[in-house]
Order: sequence, then structure tokens, then C-alpha cells
Amino acid sequence: MNQENLQHADAPAGTYVTELERLTRRGASRREVLRALAAAGMASITGAGLLAASGAAFAQEKPKQGGKIRVATQSASAADTLDPAKGALGTDYVRANMFYNGLTELDSHLGAKMALAESLESKDATVWIVKLRSGVQFHDGKSLAPADVVYSLMRHKDPATASKAKTLADQFKEVKATGPNEVTITLEGANADLPVILATSHFLIIKDGTTDFKTAVGTGPFKLKDFSPGVRTVGVKNEKYWKPGLPHLDEVELIGIGDESARVNALLSGDVQLINAISPRSTGRIKGTPGFTVLETKTGQYTDLIVRDDGGISGNEDFRRGMFYLMDREQIRRAVFQGFGTIANDQPIDPTNKYYMPGIPQRPYDPEKAKFYFQKAKIGSAPVQIFASPAADGSVEMAVLLQQAAPAAGLNLQVTRVPADGYWSNHWMKHPLGFGNINARPSADVLFTQFFKSDAPWNEANWKSPKFDQMLLAARGEPDDAKRKQIYGDMQVLVHENGGVGIPMFQSSIDGYTTKLKGLGSIPLAGLMGFMFAEHVWLES
Repeated sequence: MNQENLQHADAPAGTYVTELERLTRRGASRREVLRALAAAGMASITGAGLLAASGAAFAQEKPKQGGKIRVATQSASAADTLDPAKGALGTDYVRANMFYNGLTELDSHLGAKMALAESLESKDATVWIVKLRSGVQFHDGKSLAPADVVYSLMRHKDPATASKAKTLADQFKEVKATGPNEVTITLEGANADLPVILATSHFLIIKDGTTDFKTAVGTGPFKLKDFSPGVRTVGVKNEKYWKPGLPHLDEVELIGIGDESARVNALLSGDVQLINAISPRSTGRIKGTPGFTVLETKTGQYTDLIVRDDGGISGNEDFRRGMFYLMDREQIRRAVFQGFGTIANDQPIDPTNKYYMPGIPQRPYDPEKAKFYFQKAKIGSAPVQIFASPAADGSVEMAVLLQQAAPAAGLNLQVTRVPADGYWSNHWMKHPLGFGNINARPSADVLFTQFFKSDAPWNEANWKSPKFDQMLLAARGEPDDAKRKQIYGDMQVLVHENGGVGIPMFQSSIDGYTTKLKGLGSIPLAGLMGFMFAEHVWLES
């Protein structure tokens, strides 16, 4: 369990019970909650972490009720959808979280909190018993039932659904109702990450048999008032929402503004109250305008230096190690990302994740050590090409910094800049030296499976480690959280030592908003509170 999921002493193993949720439901004061946290040794949790864990109740005693906000995101198109399964852009995820709920939802460490599920239990991480929360109603008054959950999960396996989460859903062997308020999920193989996977917005619960998504009838905090794909989405408060006291706002309107400067202008002119996807260079202008500020959310997103094991010089372990000692991480954070983000250590799990391994000695910037490894690799003076593109955020600047550092290490490094258009299909993973840009994933298992497993579709460095693959499967089937954490830690050590990717830092998501907007916290999947801000925020007059 992570530190925000306090497991009751009498709870069965695998049962997820959160003391914070119990206190919040009871209407406990902030002081009571802090006292409970202190007693559990958790007084060091940050305010943002508390906020993300249990909503706006922690941010202020009495949030203001009522009011409307407009929110501009960087993406909207004619393909906008009310079907959670088809969500592909940030606006889709925000929209889905306004109208629907999942069985679970993510907390501030990307762990799973109970939502429509009151409990989720498994003895072997293969067969999971879901007890549904009682008293939950869809927007049309229908009560939540097991059939809704069975339909919502199994529809992803049908190719005709065109679900973006089909590869994740393929592990559902069977989902069936096993009681009036109970569903049993049987997986093809053990996966202790299922509670986190079920928090993915694609797996939000819809009504049994729903095929028409011109409207959105869910159990979520807002009910659909207007939906014009590519133009706007309007949701109004669900007065019968199952979470007591939420949402605070009467109405939320979503619009898309693709251009960042236009998005910032809309905020500062008062046309919208919240925007996402701000670059570090825009933060000064927003913070310098009275009545506006920014929220930095630390995430697991990274731009990585890829040294592919394809034979030739990049297949040499000494060469790879030398390249990673050429990265001046602090300079990259300061010069490329304006001080936003977190220094990384060539391990892909970031410090916000509960499975992060903190004990690996930091790899420093050390041209002399790089020179030692380059000499061992016998690279000589022949030019070495590194490919970079604006498509991989910050990679062009990072490549130039590497080029400037290379002569001191005896390396003749040449930067080849290629356009953003077509980069991912024509250049990514096609050159011995290049860059990737990986968005945060909700779980360590998903990240490792997609990018580091020997047969992973996006195995950037063409790194093959049978030992790593065995550990990945072992972690999936390990129900003991402490043991899983140890396995994931050992896997991070393997990637750090010879995984073929240099990860200098983890990037931040930055939102801009009016200071009258309260209750906005951080969930490190992405900005906009992990796309779940709508039910938590309120407006001060």
C-alpha cells in the first residue's frame, strides 16, 4: 500500500481501505485529519498530496458552492467523444471524468483509491472480487448494478468498439456478476496492478448496453448539458452525486485552444479561468499578472537520450555509459526547462511513483569519466551523429549541450536536427543515437511492459534482458506490495546500469489559472489534477 492508503488491521490482505476517505465521509475537520495523519507518521505529506488524495476538503474548511468556469485545453477536434473507450486527448479525459466514474481512481502517488468499487480483493492477483458501492445512481436515476460493470469492461475486448485500451483489456479473461452487488474479474495471468489499471479513464463505467454516445449518462459529478465536438462541452452539477459535498461548481464549460499564446491570452483576459499545457517560458507572464498564477505538477514524463544496441559503436556498453556521463542534468533542467521538473537518474520510474527506487547513486556530469569509457570503447575521432527534433520536447537543446561537452571527453559529436513532422515514424528508434519523449504512465508495469520488456513494441534502445523480463512477470504476480516494490527497485537498477537510455530529468505539467479558483491539486499522471479537477475546484467571489 502507498502511504495514503491506510490498511485497517482487520482488513483482509489485498483489501484497499482508505482512512482518509472514511474521515472525509464523516465530515472530519482539517485538524482531525492532520492529527490522524500525524498519528500514522504521515505528517510530512505535502498539501498538494493531501488535496489530490481526498479532494478539496483538505484545502479549506468550507469551499464555496455554485458558480461557473470555462476551461481551455490544448486539444479539441471533430473527433471529440463522449465514449470513454475512445478517448485519445487530454480534453477527452477531462470530459470523461466529468460525466463518469471508474471502479477506482488515482491518488497523488498513482496508487488506487476506491471509487465505484467499495473494495477490490484478490488472494492471487488473478481472480479479483469487486464489491460495488451502494446507493450510486446514473444521471437518469437508474441504480448502478453489476451488469453495468461487466458491460463497461468487456466491451473493450471487442475490436468493433475501437477501444484505445484494448491491449490492457485483453488480459480480462472473464468479467461476470457473482452477486447483487458483486463482480468477479478473472485475468489471463496474475497482475497486482489491476486496481491502478482500472483507474485509467478508458475504463470508466457506463450503463449496460450503451452504444449511442450522442449523450453521456454516467454516475459522474456533472450531467451533460451541451456537446459540440471540436467546439465546446458543458456540464451542469449532478445534485445526486454519490460523493458528499461534491462537486462545488454549478457548471463547467470546456473549450479547445490549440495555440499556447492564444490560450494564455484567453486566461489573462478573463475569458477562461483555467488552462493547461503551459510551457516554462509562459509562466513568467502569467505569474507577473496580478490575479493569476501557475501550478506545476511533477510527472513521470521524460525526454530520453536513446543509445540503441544495434551493433556498431552504440552497441558498445562502454560507449553507452560514456554518453550518460556527458549529460549535465542540472544545466538541462535550468537552461532547457527553466528550472521546472525533477533531476532524474537514468531510471524510468519517477519520484512521485510509489515504486520509485531512491537508493541508486546519482550519475553525475563527468566528462573525464566519459572520456575514460570512450577510450575503452575505442571510438577514435570519427564523427558520431545524434538525431534530435522539436517533436521530442527539449531534445534539440539537449543535443547541443551534449555536443558542447563532447570535445572535453574526446568525442566528435555532430547534431542532425530533423523536423517534428514525421519524426515518430521516420526517425524515432531508427538511428543509433536519438531521442524519445515518453508521457507518464499510470503504473510501473505499464511503463516497463511498453518500453523495456525485450519484445516491447517501443523498446527504444533495443535492450534485451531475460532477467528483467522474468522480474517483470514476477512483479505482476506478487500480491505483497513491499515485495513488489523491491522487485521494481531491482528492475530500475538494471535499467540504470545498462538499459541504453539516458533520462536526465522528469518534466512537469504546468497549468495556469485565476487565483479565484481554489481546490486545484496535483495528481502526477498529468496536469489538470490528472484530468480530474472538475469535481474538486470552486470559485471564490
